[in-house]
Amino acid sequence: MSDKKYKILIVEDEMFSVKALKKKLEDSDFQVLVAFNGVSGLEVALQEHPDLILLDLILPEMDGITMLDKLREDDWGKKVPVIILSNLSKADSIRESRERGVNTYLVKTDWKLDEVIAKVKYELGIL
Repeated sequence: MSDKKYKILIVEDEMFSVKALKKKLEDSDFQVLVAFNGVSGLEVALQEHPDLILLDLILPEMDGITMLDKLREDDWGKKVPVIILSNLSKADSIRESRERGVNTYLVKTDWKLDEVIAKVKYELGIL
């Protein structure tokens, strides 16, 4: 990995998922920011400008799709890579995410932590 320490924002309300992802990302030499709902996720994203966002769709206060819409209204937010991590595997959710410029959509029950880290590195062009 290069000298740059990439900043990853996790927007997720399940504490177990947050802890596991945060530890695995930090062990992989990423700087990790965390938000537990869509409102704070949007605030942190627009203030901190992470290199990539891991976003759940079902969140308190503001759902992930709404957060993504608001994020994409910002000049910086239009370009930031977003990986969806969700329990929703419905085609509608996947289609809505793709329409909003999401490259990767991972269904939580289908992924392992190592695979998520590999996807993050791939999206950042460091794999």
